[in-house]
Amino acid sequence: MKQISTRFSIAVHILSLIAVSSNDYECTGDFIADSVNTNPVIIRRIMSNLKKAGFVRVRPGAGGASLLKDPGEITLFDIYRAVDVTEEHHLFRIHENCNIHCPVGRNIERVLQAELNDAQSAMEHRLAQTTLEQLIQNFK
Repeated sequence: MKQISTRFSIAVHILSLIAVSSNDYECTGDFIADSVNTNPVIIRRIMSNLKKAGFVRVRPGAGGASLLKDPGEITLFDIYRAVDVTEEHHLFRIHENCNIHCPVGRNIERVLQAELNDAQSAMEHRLAQTTLEQLIQNFK
């Protein structure tokens, strides 16, 4: 089964770590990579997206990262969009080149895509209901 890219969960991890650690630790790329247990290159790529979205400031060298917005102002949907998990209405892919001479083949994409678009909209709406602050509160 193909899954949504892990960029989203890693981005949430990064922002959560920065939010809860900012007073105690310098959130350097290596510190974050150690927490996520992944390569610092992956962290840098995702941090670049988060910086572009205006969520973080990254100080060069060993300065680390800090949040530019309050965790209560950042929703999971904001993070989802920032890391380009998917294009609008393209979370689900439908197989291509169906037989147009078949009554199912000629209609499946149109009929199924409408359902899948609704499912994606429901998921995105749900993500928009949860802030980073609410998520962090569940860590305690």
